[in-house]
Amino acid sequence: MNHEILKRIIFDQHDVIKNTYIVDRDIELEQDVNYVLVGLRRSGKSTLLYKRVQDLIRDGVEWNQIIYINFDDERLIDFKATDFDDIVLVAEEMSDKKHYFYFDEIQEIDGWEKFAIRLANHHQKVDITGSNAKMLSKEVEAKLGGRYISKEIMPYSFREFLRAKGLENTGHSAKDIASLNAMLEEFFKYGGFPETISFKNKREYVSNVYQKVLYNDIIVHNQIRNENGVKLMIKKIAESIKQDISFTRIQNIITGIGYKISKDIVIDYCGYCKDAFLLFTLENYYASFLDKSSNPKYYFMDNGVLNLFIDDDKSSLLENIVALKLYRESKDSLYYLKGTKVDIDFYVSSTNTAVQVAMSLSPQSVYEREVNNLVEFAKESKEKNPRLLIVTYEEERTIEVHGITIEVVPLKKFLLG
Repeated sequence: MNHEILKRIIFDQHDVIKNTYIVDRDIELEQDVNYVLVGLRRSGKSTLLYKRVQDLIRDGVEWNQIIYINFDDERLIDFKATDFDDIVLVAEEMSDKKHYFYFDEIQEIDGWEKFAIRLANHHQKVDITGSNAKMLSKEVEAKLGGRYISKEIMPYSFREFLRAKGLENTGHSAKDIASLNAMLEEFFKYGGFPETISFKNKREYVSNVYQKVLYNDIIVHNQIRNENGVKLMIKKIAESIKQDISFTRIQNIITGIGYKISKDIVIDYCGYCKDAFLLFTLENYYASFLDKSSNPKYYFMDNGVLNLFIDDDKSSLLENIVALKLYRESKDSLYYLKGTKVDIDFYVSSTNTAVQVAMSLSPQSVYEREVNNLVEFAKESKEKNPRLLIVTYEEERTIEVHGITIEVVPLKKFLLG
């Protein structure tokens, strides 16, 4: 590979990073750890690398020590695995000090894993991002051999969204509250992709991101021939938010409409959607080990994507946005609960917290359903003093029933808490 072309690519990327305004994310990355940043497309993975670079420069590292290469650059169209050595040689030509390597879309080059491992084995500082379908398979993570930490990057949280809008520290005047409520409604409907903020037609932008995930990361990568089948499956999953749903039921719904599809294919398609970070699932905490994955609840990684399918179904959007908040904070201990007496939307086992979701506690039948489920859970819980929450869109109060306390929390407060 021509060294002068490589240098020009690196210097051009330096200019991009210098001129990029970056919103602080609530994501902790240790400076001396090598990361592979993963997550849904357009969630801000590359921008996090820019932030890493800006922090280094602020701390006294020189630009010539920064080797940032985006392999989507058309000047690298003929780049191959044997050219990786030229990157190291160019780095040595640019500086005799410690180097910091950042690689975007490196999965475009076959054999990149061996190069990444070699750099790590030589104690080089390396961070990597790439398209989900190729970067996130278990095989690739196994090949990296524990030399890199995989970090999942999600779209903006509501707090990050407000920060990007310049409203994180808004006051308490009527005007400030109105602005905050307007931002909540926007976030609720269009989600947290960082670039949606600068688009007037936000739904169109979100639809464009979804189409890229669908075709590039799911259909093309997995060589799916039945495009209509996978599209219909995703739509039906979106319409089933709030419910646990088995692979057999998904199959029956699709075949009932006239598409032939086997249960095994449904299982594969669901796996592909999870690999692309379009969907995530929760298991029933009460189910036996063998049954835990048989009736999952599905949620979308961004409310804006979900809203493409459900035409502003506020109750589904509310449950999905609560799921995202809990997944972001407690994904390794997040479940739902469904037993003979109890049906709880979310359960965080690490904190013994049960969460119900309802747009409102009116009428009385809704109040009784949500409260009674939490009361039954509290009675059955082996752990003392569980935390019991009901997240509504805007109601707030405390309910005391049989010595049991239930917090009713409005969405805005829940997302910022």
